Amino acid sequence: MSEKKMSSSRKHHLKSLMLQIAQELIAQEEAQSLEDRKQYMSENIAPLQLTGSIAELQDLCKKMHQRIDVIDEERYDLGSKVGKSDKEIEDLQIKVQDLKGKFKKPVLKKVRMSAEAMLQALLGSKHKVSMDLRSNLKQVKKEVKEEDKESVGDWRKNIEDKSDRKKMFETNKE
Repeated sequence: MSEKKMSSSRKHHLKSLMLQIAQELIAQEEAQSLEDRKQYMSENIAPLQLTGSIAELQDLCKKMHQRIDVIDEERYDLGSKVGKSDKEIEDLQIKVQDLKGKFKKPVLKKVRMSAEAMLQALLGSKHKVSMDLRSNLKQVKKEVKEEDKESVGDWRKNIEDKSDRKKMFETNKE
């Protein structure tokens, strides 16, 4: 099957139509929610009748405060129920995942870590591990041989000694 490509003007026209329809739907939803709110308010709240006496207004305020307290308690109860059910849903999702036995393995990153940091991570901060291995080695003093010092002395003496040897070998050859 070959599919024909849509021209850019056609795409633009369809996109603008979709946006217009979406805007109309959003406006309808807002109008519906406003209408629902008005209906709820008319059903649950009685219209105010202000007579003007201070005692009646104080009674009205007390009644409103009591009603606010009741509604606030209901809101808190509903919030705690929602939180509890969310936690149960999360636990059930974990159980389902355990039963499936399939886990996504995360991609591990390579981490460069020194030997000391690795040992400290493994052993914890209680154990201080020092990787300075040379400090644990036994100290040994070097003994310099006396012959070496003498041979290092004057280089002319060495040459004269070697020249005598050379003469010995030359005399033997003839």
